[in-house]
Amino acid sequence: MAHPTVFAPESPEPADRPRRIVVRRTRADHVFRWTTRGVAMLVLALLAAIGGYLLYQGSSALDRAGWGFLTEDAWEPKGGTFGVRGLLTGTVLVAIVALIVAVPIALTAALYITEFAPRRLRGVLTSIVDLMAAVPSIIYGIFGFFVLQPQLIPVSRWLATNFDFLPIFEIRTIDVKARFVDSQFSSSLFISGVVVSTMVIPICCAVSREVFGQAPIGEKEGALALGATRWGVIRAVVLPFGRGGMIGGVMLGLGRALGETIAVAMIISFNTDFSFRILDGQGSTISSLIVLKYGEADTESISALMAAGLALFVLTLAVNTVAGVLVARSRSGKSTEI
Repeated sequence: MAHPTVFAPESPEPADRPRRIVVRRTRADHVFRWTTRGVAMLVLALLAAIGGYLLYQGSSALDRAGWGFLTEDAWEPKGGTFGVRGLLTGTVLVAIVALIVAVPIALTAALYITEFAPRRLRGVLTSIVDLMAAVPSIIYGIFGFFVLQPQLIPVSRWLATNFDFLPIFEIRTIDVKARFVDSQFSSSLFISGVVVSTMVIPICCAVSREVFGQAPIGEKEGALALGATRWGVIRAVVLPFGRGGMIGGVMLGLGRALGETIAVAMIISFNTDFSFRILDGQGSTISSLIVLKYGEADTESISALMAAGLALFVLTLAVNTVAGVLVARSRSGKSTEI
């Protein structure tokens, strides 16, 4: 008699579990990890030490001035009346003018070097740009004072003549009878911004060039194979891939423009009046204030200058923080499409 076949119940399969990966670091890995961590902490400590020192040295001036430090224009520490409203405005306006002039030139030069320049010429242009970024600011100041300033006076006159309906180009402090005398246009925030832009161009160009040069070759060749033009490849591959680098280069240039001292002091006449007009010779920058007033400053004036330096420090730190956020949100290659 045949016995019926009995099927044993299947044993349940074990549930899938993620494999645990164990990283075994060598001694060299640990040394490198703690060294880089220590260097990063040292940078943060130095940054905090600089801010703390400026705050400590400028605390007495801030106590005397109160909130008037941010709303006053006059700079008379001995009289107890001093503020940085006009100086902060001048600093920002010079930086904005510098970026408006420098960024298009820098990005165009970077694209030409990476995408259009012949191979032999590319190395020469790269070396020239890198050398320009290392030139001391005093050299740019001399170049701006003797070469750019005379050439920019007609430009300032033309802007004042044709665009004076815009508040930024309006002139109020110049005598109407001598409205278009060249000497009255030789010292302005506009000319200072253009001179500072000559220092910003190499920095922006060098950073953007490095990022553009790292654009993926496969995607560029794929776009060309699909019929894209050279500009189409740049617009669809190179620029999206280098967006974060472009923002980083622009912000580095902005930091240079905000803190530039010697070139601005050589061009602009020291004036602490608050004004949004960039052609009428009003306004100055915090950095030029410090370099011009430090030599003759007493204890109270030095405290006020330290407070002004603290304001510039906070402004630069805020700009760099915003730059970090923008670069993090615009990672290179994040939105590259063909």
